[in-house]
This record gives sequence, C-alpha cells and structure tokens, in this order.
Amino acid sequence: MEPSKPSNPLLSLSTVIHQHCLRLGAEFSARVSDTTRFLAGNFPPPSRLRLAPSPPFASVSQPKQTVNTANLSSEHVAKALAGTAVYTVSNSDNEFVLISDPNGAKSIGLLCFRQEDAEAFLAQVRLRRRELRSQAKVVPITLDQVYMLKVEGIAFRFLPDPVQIKNALELKAADVRSGFDGVPVFQSDQLIVKKKSKRYCPVYFQKEDIEKELSKVSRASRGRSLSQHIMVGSLEDVLKKMEISEKNSGWEDLIFIPPGKSHSQHIQEITKA
Repeated sequence: MEPSKPSNPLLSLSTVIHQHCLRLGAEFSARVSDTTRFLAGNFPPPSRLRLAPSPPFASVSQPKQTVNTANLSSEHVAKALAGTAVYTVSNSDNEFVLISDPNGAKSIGLLCFRQEDAEAFLAQVRLRRRELRSQAKVVPITLDQVYMLKVEGIAFRFLPDPVQIKNALELKAADVRSGFDGVPVFQSDQLIVKKKSKRYCPVYFQKEDIEKELSKVSRASRGRSLSQHIMVGSLEDVLKKMEISEKNSGWEDLIFIPPGKSHSQHIQEITKA
C-alpha cells in the first residue's frame, strides 16, 4: 500500500505568521512535563544538528576505500528520512503556529513525534490565542520536508516520544533523571540489508520495532538478549554525521524506518517510488 502523503503546512513560507506567544512555550512545556518528568522535565534542546564526540553507530562508521571525496547532498539526507511523519499545529492557511524560545529571542516550530502531544499543544494554542480557536489544527509533515526547511534556516524544536526516551536511557544504562539529548534512534548490525547493488542500514524510531525485526534473525536470538544487539544514538547526531560524511563512507546507506513498519516494507515502498 502506498503511504499517504501528509499535507505540507508550509505552503506559504514567505508569509509564515510569527505568533510570538511568549508564555505559550513555557506553559506547554509545563503541561507535558507531567508525563515526561522522568526525562528531564522540559522540551529537548532545539534540533540544531551537532557533531557527536564519537559515531553513535559503529557499524556504519567504517569508511570504504574511495577516491570520491564529495559530501552527501542535502537531498540525499532528506531522502533517507522520507516516509516518517511528525505533527505540528497550523492555522487555516496551512502556516505553522510558532512559539517563542524561553528568552523570546526567536520563534520556532514545535514538531511532535506523537500526535497526542501535538493535540495537547493545540489545546494550549486555542487557550492562549482566541483568534485561532476555530482555525488551528494538528497537521502531519514528513521529516524529509522538515529537513529541507531546516537547511533553509527554519528553526524547529522536536518533542520526542517519552517512551522511546525511556527505552534509550535503559539501553545506555543511564539514570532516567539525567534525560536524553535529542530524538532517540536505534540500529543494529544484524539488520543490514543488501539488495542488488544497494546496501541499506535501517534506523528505527521505536525500540519495539527493531526488537521485532531482530526476533526474526536467528543469530540475534541465540545466547544474548535482543537489547545487546541494539545501538542507540540521537537523530540530530546521526544527521550531522551524514552531512559531513563523504560519499561511499557507509553513512549514505542509512535509511530511517517509519514507526510501525518493517525495513523490508519501507524499502519496497521507496524503491517503487
């Protein structure tokens, strides 16, 4: 089945309204902190891509011999993100409803990995902005669209799934009170796929999805628990590594698997597209 394409709430980028709700961000942060108190309390940091001190995924960090030193293009990185939707709030003209950062210096778009968190954001928008009570709505937007807008200088803040934050901290054996910096993603050497002349390294947004895939691989089910085959990193760090990596380095093989899908299903869909 061909995945539905989320509507794009940024059809009028030149006229994006800057709803400077100076208190909206803080109020919404306080609201969601009740359900994410075990993380770090407030929103994760803005999704500025930054270089990890070490590659989060060892399996794709080994460079291949090549004479081509060109870096991966923004289009290539965006293509690897295709198919995964996040949720935000827009007005009747399909323009982002923006919030201000804590010091009010700039406005940002809030992108939620769970639709229910976007619905909570919508409730706060309707409470604080009377003129948007009947116009604001939750809309999906794909991560490849988000990435290309980030390249153009649009600022975003991600609100990850708190369940996956907890899963990531458990895999890292970290104190849940210390929080997790960024959007957690999961990968395993056991799931690298070679199809014809193409190599795919699936990256998952949900630990449950990668565990389901690993349970099908006989090597992973012998001796050690599934979690010992899983590496965890942040989406921001992985994207940054992709951006600065050369072609044929292995990082161009990454493909992000939408929640709830198998890598075989997603690879089949994107190759057909």
